[in-house]
Amino acid sequence: MKFDLHTHHERCGHARGGIRDYIEAAIGKGLNIIGISDHTPYFSSKEDHPFPHITMATSQFPGYVEEVMKLKQEYFGKIDVLLGIEADFFPEQVENYRPYFDRYPFDYIIGSVHHVDGVSIFNKNRWEGLSSKEKIRTKENYYSLVEQSARSGLYQILGHIDAMKGYYPDFSRIETAAVEHTLKVIAKCDIAIEINTSGKTKYVGGWYPADEILEMALHHGVKVTFGSDAHDPHRVGDDFEIVQSRLKEIGFKEWVYFKARKRYTVNV
Repeated sequence: MKFDLHTHHERCGHARGGIRDYIEAAIGKGLNIIGISDHTPYFSSKEDHPFPHITMATSQFPGYVEEVMKLKQEYFGKIDVLLGIEADFFPEQVENYRPYFDRYPFDYIIGSVHHVDGVSIFNKNRWEGLSSKEKIRTKENYYSLVEQSARSGLYQILGHIDAMKGYYPDFSRIETAAVEHTLKVIAKCDIAIEINTSGKTKYVGGWYPADEILEMALHHGVKVTFGSDAHDPHRVGDDFEIVQSRLKEIGFKEWVYFKARKRYTVNV
């Protein structure tokens, strides 16, 4: 069973290709399941499209769902197309987002933290001049948000849970008990985390999360899934077999995917 639950497309303004391109790429890679999970609009904004190079417009959201549902039917029997979405986690906006997700037949929702203390986690300059204590506090603030996202009950999957290392590889060396504490909360809330292979496109050059986090996740019983976070069709399913092999080495016996927000388990 080969699957990829994290893909984007041109509506978000920073990915290439249409939804059909990602589905066709998945078929070409021999995938059984392809999840479409573009970035949610900023539902809390009064503007329809405040960040055209980051997310789709609010007015595009129904059309996004409609297109995925049509393609799901068109490709039935060839590949299982799933309706997903990647939602930014802003704790103060959870209740503004929830009605939009309840309105449509999503197979799963990925919750991702992209901003900490009002700054993008991918901002290359955010670490400059910070003391060791300030770096620890920043990392702990990040994991506090990941923990809150798990507790929100809004998501089936938590996205790239150490992505702050993307443009700052030393992030992984900042020691804090917050990481393991957060994994315990994720396990208690019964939420899956993704192995996300898009880190290879950034300075860190690997995937999210790091092996030591995956080892802790296994110890605490956290479920895992797979997502390439492809923003180009050619990256669909990227490194699936390598991740699968590494998970076996770590000791995982299974990983999961979702349909109609129900979790299904398959052997690694």
